[in-house]
Amino acid sequence: MSELVTGDAVVLGLRPARLPSRALALAIDLVVVWVVFILVSIGLAIATATLDEAASAAIAVATFLLVLVGGPIAVETLSHGRSLGKLACGLRVVRDDGGPIRFRHALVRGAMGVVEILMTLGVFACIASLVSARGRRLGDVFAGTLVVRERVSAGRGIAVPPPPPWLVGRFAGLDLSAVPDELWLAIRQYLTRMQQLDAEVGLSMAERLAGELAVRTGVPVPPGVPAAAYLAGVVNERQARDARRVFSAAQADPLGQGAMGVGSVPVGVVSSVAPGAAVPPVAPLVAAAPVEPGVPEAEEPGGRKPGTGFRPPA
Repeated sequence: MSELVTGDAVVLGLRPARLPSRALALAIDLVVVWVVFILVSIGLAIATATLDEAASAAIAVATFLLVLVGGPIAVETLSHGRSLGKLACGLRVVRDDGGPIRFRHALVRGAMGVVEILMTLGVFACIASLVSARGRRLGDVFAGTLVVRERVSAGRGIAVPPPPPWLVGRFAGLDLSAVPDELWLAIRQYLTRMQQLDAEVGLSMAERLAGELAVRTGVPVPPGVPAAAYLAGVVNERQARDARRVFSAAQADPLGQGAMGVGSVPVGVVSSVAPGAAVPPVAPLVAAAPVEPGVPEAEEPGGRKPGTGFRPPA
């Protein structure tokens, strides 16, 4: 099953939908459309009972065009390719380059659907979908669209390949604060799918991304380092920094109380105080002094020892 590839040779994570899922989505859409058509036809027949036969026929033709043809076109245009049936089956209509469809795409699909689906009961659409390598019907071919599976399993994520061992830690001094998230996403997508690209196209993309990354960091690409290896090394450095930052935060605040320091006011207390009233001070938390071995604990009045809530080790 071939994946969707854009004009820039970037492999997208969307896969073309096959005939069974498309047929189920189409069946759901047809049921909804025909129910709406029947209800509208009954309502118009009651409202136009006094009109002559010619006027009733004109209204019936207009209802057919507006509901059975214009309805799906309007839904696909407004929802950017997600009709009710496609939404239930996890499908979506997109352009050949992976972008969202517009009115002209939905119009061509709807016009061809009258011949493929309504007049031939879906026979032409099924044959064209079976013959096509990406499961497209004639409406998709003429409109330049493709029905893809929008929901995929979570286990298909591809990890970023690690850099060569001699590049690990080499970019520790780079300033990565000026690199935008869009560039990180483009680099990650390239690294995870560079094996699926043509050699020359992949090399040009790696050099372009490496040049943009070097401009953002202010340090040129080291001589003798391939562009793909440079990208992998910088991404590995960023991941290492993120991991160290998370680990340091977890060590500094193991109980998750970093937002509430000594002497601070709890959120519940502040919310319960009326506006303009003085907030009562909160006594700071004082840690109990450790008990040294051999030193007896102080006794409270009455001969009782103060309770600490902790039992000393045996």
